[in-house]
Amino acid sequence: MAEKWTLWTMAVLAEADAPMRFSRVMERVEGVSQKSLTKTLRQLERDGLVTRAVFPEVPPRVEYTISQLGIAMLEQVHPLWMWTVANLDKFEKARRQYDKKR
Repeated sequence: MAEKWTLWTMAVLAEADAPMRFSRVMERVEGVSQKSLTKTLRQLERDGLVTRAVFPEVPPRVEYTISQLGIAMLEQVHPLWMWTVANLDKFEKARRQYDKKR
C-alpha cells in the first residue's frame, strides 16, 4: 500500500468529512491521473480504508468516504508526516551537500 497517491487521497477524503465523487477527489489530488486515482481508490477500498457507494442513477453516481480504519491510520501517520514537512529544509541541505561531493 505504499503507492505515491495513497496518503494524499486518504487525507483529501478525511478533510472533506463527507462522501466525495471521483471527480472532486481528482481535483484535490493535484497531478494524479484518472488511471492512478482509480487504482489507488480500489486498493484503499480493498484494504478497508475507504468505502465506495454506487447509486443506481444514469449515469451511475459513485461516492467515496474514508472509513474509521482509514482515519485511525491517518492519526498514526500524521506525526511522521508533520515531522517530515518540518524537516524538509534539512533534507534539501543534506542533498545539496551530498551532491557537491559527487
